Amino acid sequence: MNKHRYVCVLVAILTLSFSVFAQPAKESKELVVYAYDAFCGDWGPGPAIVEEFEKQHGIKVNLVSAGDAVEMMTKVISEADNPWADVVIGITDDMAQKVYDANVLERYESAALSDIPAFLHFDPSYRLLPFDYGNFAFVVDTERMKAEDVPTSLASLVDPKYKNKVILIDPRTSSVGLGLLLWTIEVFGEKEYLTWWKAMKENALTITDGWSSAYGLFTEGEAPLVLSYSTSPVYHVTYEETTRYQTVLFSEGHSTTIEGAGILSSSKQKGIAQKFVDYLLTEAQLTIALANSMYPVNSKTELPAAFDYAPKPQKSLSMDTKMLAKNLDRWLTEWTQVMSK
Repeated sequence: MNKHRYVCVLVAILTLSFSVFAQPAKESKELVVYAYDAFCGDWGPGPAIVEEFEKQHGIKVNLVSAGDAVEMMTKVISEADNPWADVVIGITDDMAQKVYDANVLERYESAALSDIPAFLHFDPSYRLLPFDYGNFAFVVDTERMKAEDVPTSLASLVDPKYKNKVILIDPRTSSVGLGLLLWTIEVFGEKEYLTWWKAMKENALTITDGWSSAYGLFTEGEAPLVLSYSTSPVYHVTYEETTRYQTVLFSEGHSTTIEGAGILSSSKQKGIAQKFVDYLLTEAQLTIALANSMYPVNSKTELPAAFDYAPKPQKSLSMDTKMLAKNLDRWLTEWTQVMSK
């Protein structure tokens, strides 16, 4: 190659390279969504919701399994100075104060809220929007426990006949475990709830970190009773066509939980994030209800017959949010001291 031709080729390459690298980078439209493990799993609603949303809107969604609900919330708060997620799914009403205090969520008053009953609007500032709800309950394997042996109250669970027959969940790492802790405080009061836990420690087969591992052990036959939701049988009726697993209703009532979704204040994709939250509260409601085995919040959602196997407690219990925020850390410390002895 002669020198003149070499110089021309070099100039052309440099010109082309400059034109490529000088172009402003296209704005990424990928939406990063944190959700708890069960939501993201193969049997959770997450994968189907993401697939349909991407199909409708042409927007890539990166669904990240961020541990159990408490772990996920801790992750969101710890990343406040170096944020990654745009949306977080699954922070419950009973543990929301910590994420409010961290000031990491954006207010978003979705138009879909008009179809959601007022009693489910647990955050008046709409940093977290409700997407499903239910009651904590114990679920029994009717093939492993006779009807006459099924407990009728929290108090009855401490009977020695239930030794190694109950699977519990850690309230420090799981919203379901936290739900039971608050349930015992609502039923027994601050003076007596630890007495129940001391006795229950002797009966529990194990205390898992999260709901998924607890329910997995239960369905594998490790114990006939597991802490879960009153709506859990819906899943088995819908996908396994069995009524083997049934809700145990207690006379004193059941603690209520509402799961919320929120948009991170740091998100650079707020418009897309709002579309995704709107989708959760509208078109995705039936998918969430069936896969999560929880009640949908949108009143327009038509439920299948499988929900007939999710009996509603006669009494739903809930704790004042201010009382909860003031005392939760102390209660968790007291629980840890009792259960570690």
